[in-house]
Amino acid sequence: MPTVEEVVKKLQAQASPDQLEGMARFAINGEGRLGVSVPDMRKLTREITREAGRDHQLALDLWKTGIPEAMILASMVDEPGAVTEAQMEDWVADFQSWDVCDQVCMNLFEKTPLVWDKVRDWSKREEEYVKRAAYALIACLAWHDKGASDENFIALLPLIKSGATDERNYVKKAVSWALRNTGKRNSNLNAIALQTAQDLKEMDSKPARWIGSDALRDLTSDATRRRLERMG
Repeated sequence: MPTVEEVVKKLQAQASPDQLEGMARFAINGEGRLGVSVPDMRKLTREITREAGRDHQLALDLWKTGIPEAMILASMVDEPGAVTEAQMEDWVADFQSWDVCDQVCMNLFEKTPLVWDKVRDWSKREEEYVKRAAYALIACLAWHDKGASDENFIALLPLIKSGATDERNYVKKAVSWALRNTGKRNSNLNAIALQTAQDLKEMDSKPARWIGSDALRDLTSDATRRRLERMG
């Protein structure tokens, strides 16, 4: 297994500083950012894991560098079964950009046994990226967890409603993402999510109305209708 220094050197070799300006336009920032694309990070992950499999210690060491791309890579090479609650709390407290938050949730946190508990815990927290992580995880679970029941997601709708009044952009967009992905899971959840979106649209809250409108537009789109028809 390569050392953290060797992996960082490989990331630096793929760095494209000229991409940083474009990333900044999408609010993808963070101290020490190199300008490495997610596809390139996934390619490097395959190279690392092909040689020796996933490596929990390497992931921890990569995270400690504080380099955003190394932190994302850490979530790609880590072992979900080795992740502890303390690690999840340490990492979520370090989120400083939406892409690191979303990638860690998608690549690692959603695969851990603690994920459903963390959704509930983090949705009550005030830190912007911690709260975003809760709703990003709902979106990821709705997308990827084929074994979860409709009831699992219905139980999370009160959290979506409570988060919908948060005016912060990164929270607001994640709440919408969570509701939209829930409604794309199947026809039953689509109907329930549409009613939730309508309820939000009628609330005396600007962000809630925005989320409701955003979700209604997506969940009633032709693309969503075709998706649900294919699913039967």
